[in-house]
Amino acid sequence: MASSSVALILLTLALGSLLLVWWARRRPRGRSVCVVVLGDVGRSPRMQYHALSLARRGFDVTMLGYCGSRPHSELLSNKKIHILDLPEIKRIPVGPQICQYGIKVVIQAVYLLYVLLLKTCPVVYILLQNPPGLPSIAVCWVVCCLRRSKLVIDWHNYGYTIMGLTHGFAHPLVQLAKWYEKLCGRLSDLNLCVTNAMREDLAKNWNIRAVTVYDKPASFFTCTPLEKQHHLFMKLSHSYSPFKACTEPLDPIFERSAFTELNTRSRKVLQLDGRPALLVSSTSWTEDEDFSILLKALAKFEQWIVDGENLPSLVCVITGKGPLKEHYGQIINQLCLKHIQICTPWLEAEDYPLLLGSADLGVCLHKSSSGLDLPMKVVDMFGCCLPVCAIHFQCLHELVKHEENGLVFVDSEQLAAQLKMLFSEFSRPDNKLNQFRKTLKESKQLRWDESWEQNVFPLLTHT
Repeated sequence: MASSSVALILLTLALGSLLLVWWARRRPRGRSVCVVVLGDVGRSPRMQYHALSLARRGFDVTMLGYCGSRPHSELLSNKKIHILDLPEIKRIPVGPQICQYGIKVVIQAVYLLYVLLLKTCPVVYILLQNPPGLPSIAVCWVVCCLRRSKLVIDWHNYGYTIMGLTHGFAHPLVQLAKWYEKLCGRLSDLNLCVTNAMREDLAKNWNIRAVTVYDKPASFFTCTPLEKQHHLFMKLSHSYSPFKACTEPLDPIFERSAFTELNTRSRKVLQLDGRPALLVSSTSWTEDEDFSILLKALAKFEQWIVDGENLPSLVCVITGKGPLKEHYGQIINQLCLKHIQICTPWLEAEDYPLLLGSADLGVCLHKSSSGLDLPMKVVDMFGCCLPVCAIHFQCLHELVKHEENGLVFVDSEQLAAQLKMLFSEFSRPDNKLNQFRKTLKESKQLRWDESWEQNVFPLLTHT
């Protein structure tokens, strides 16, 4: 009786395995892509743009990723895009750190394999964001082999360099991650990357041929009309005091924010005389962005105002989510600034472009962990014709041209001096900020859709 039960179990497993192989090896559907983001889809704009571009070209798109933040409404309303939620797996806080990480990776690999084989239909391409590539590169390659799909890796950075910021580059875990990334990265059929510097590094040190596809702003990153600026400021004023008017208008027909005033009869919006300047930065609050540089520069700017320099008050908005937000929030709360207000909101996907298009200056503190990727926030700011001060790193020159479309700094002293120079003639229409803005408008930047059509779509039709 026992032997019969064992035989039945073995037969069931064998039949199940055959069924799984049959399921996996079905022919891919024509013009279908699975976009894999082992991260928050809402905080992965480049992969959202890929999905939208693919859908416009008639591809059926399945997106796999964490649904922590709300993606852009255009993605959610597109009938050719289906988002499949992956649960975010945390490390089990038991045992040595390397064991915790190993267990997490194994669980992620098993679950991702299960979802790709049993929850999605066979596709022509799997488009994978890297990082994170551990364990997703290996899992996606296995699925591609079983289903005769093609693996496309979009290299945004190197995952091991991000781990190195926390653990140190000599840590065994970081070295293991580097070996894995270098080995498995060669298994792909096609590689995209974000800079020429990364393309050259992949070819020289990893023996991987890639095509540079620069980040470009989506069409909705543009200058924000005054009417929409006012609506945004009034909306934000309900939650964030820096957007509230300092004084209420005497005439009730006027509606006022800290920056604008609406005549409710004529529906005309004007910028307030003597309004504060609006400075914007965005971040994922990680180790590769040192916000103490900005805070020190703001403290120096405050002192200049106190000393009688002709400078406007500032509203500094730092958007984003991430592990170090609470740390910097405590530092900000300890600052005693009278002429500078700082707030750290998380904006809806539709409000972020509106804020950039309403601001006077953008500041970027992103320093690439590898030195080979570019900050997408600057791309978005340039799309809104917003002048930028960006911290220097290895390949920044591929995006920011010092004194042409923005300014580059190396420390808080330089940033403070740049803020002083840019805002010293804030009320004048021909000030330096407006000169930069004019240059950005005249540059007629290529948008994501045009760039994707020129650089990515031809690759998909010939691979």
